[in-house]
Amino acid sequence: MDVIEVAERALDTGAVCDACLGRLVADRSFGLTNAQRGNAMRVAAALAADEPYEAPDATACWVCEGECTRFEEYAERALAALGGWEFRTYQVGTRVPPLLEENDRFLREDAGLPEDAGEGMNGEFNREVGKRIGAGVPEADLDLERPDVLVLLDLSTDEIEVQVNSAFVYGRYRKLERDIPQTRWPCSDCGTTGRQRGAPCETCDGTGYRYGTSVEQLTAPVVLEAMKGSEAVFHGAGREDVDALMLEGGRPFVIEVKEPRVRAVDVEDLQREVNEFADGRAEVLGLRLATHDMVERVKNLDASKTYRATVEFADPVAPEDFRAALDELEGTTVDQRTPNRVSHRRADLVRTRTVYELDGELTDDHHATVDIHGEGGLYVKELVSGDEGRTEPSLASLLGVESEVAALDVLRVEGEDEPFEDPDFFRDSTAE
Repeated sequence: MDVIEVAERALDTGAVCDACLGRLVADRSFGLTNAQRGNAMRVAAALAADEPYEAPDATACWVCEGECTRFEEYAERALAALGGWEFRTYQVGTRVPPLLEENDRFLREDAGLPEDAGEGMNGEFNREVGKRIGAGVPEADLDLERPDVLVLLDLSTDEIEVQVNSAFVYGRYRKLERDIPQTRWPCSDCGTTGRQRGAPCETCDGTGYRYGTSVEQLTAPVVLEAMKGSEAVFHGAGREDVDALMLEGGRPFVIEVKEPRVRAVDVEDLQREVNEFADGRAEVLGLRLATHDMVERVKNLDASKTYRATVEFADPVAPEDFRAALDELEGTTVDQRTPNRVSHRRADLVRTRTVYELDGELTDDHHATVDIHGEGGLYVKELVSGDEGRTEPSLASLLGVESEVAALDVLRVEGEDEPFEDPDFFRDSTAE
């Protein structure tokens, strides 16, 4: 339809501001605001009809009821609401009252246009207010997918809401003391209350947790304080047993900080502060600012692991028998029924896992050190002990001697996607 005809039909409906008029043909030209399009249409219609041009009273517009005159006001209020929040990316969203949406639809019908012609009122508000926020914070970029902050304009309540998305720090941790879980371990007897029958819980000494600390408690509080957030959540790439150490290159993890007021942290300083706080019980390596995608990447890491087990034998073991058993286990596939030690919290299933590499040496005829590189999910303690026949084959079954893991360390966690170098999953702290 001819633009002048559209303008004439729209103007016949009553007082319409330039922004609402221009929004009808927002998809027909580039480089103009809707108000500029609308003004050009109004001038063209006046020339075509040989009538005097009349500037509109935008506050009297029956379509938006004057809301399109408030872009500057909304932007100023949004910038005030964003004060105190550090952000590098932003987005604007608008809730348009049903009445105004209906007016917008009626205007299209009266102008003889399809319902999806031009641009919706919410799209114009998002863009116009967004441009003004960008001018007020020139170092920030518009992000329509996952911004640091989302500004929501509610035209029906005349309110502005700021939603702050989480910040993420990626790294690897080494656990250097035994009997430290990865995350807080709630006491099952008191339900984290720390009390039973009116007295301090004897199981957890009134703390509400089975263990005095965790890798999470040794790391996350420092990151939370640095970013001045409301909460920190620890995400790990699997977890080792509570009594196992995590050594060498460490285990990948992400700390998610909710509602952070600070994002531009110096990760080298942060790493030093975390390690000082952990005081030798744990250590973090390679801290980097990350994106939200890294959480799923870490949690879904299909990782193999290398363990070092200190093994005790009930009876003497000859070196040649020990070597033969290792050679037979290396490269083999084992069937593992859910171990007795975790059967109370995991489904009773038989899992098939591969032992990639195996090596070790006897320290005496009752003790050995064994290095095991296995598929993710391999139960290493049961690979040694056999777990009363629930794992076959096992070192114990091949030797014909009762065998137990006295101490277990995780040396390496290695995934197909290592070493997590895809730049899409990281943020450059120097660009803040």
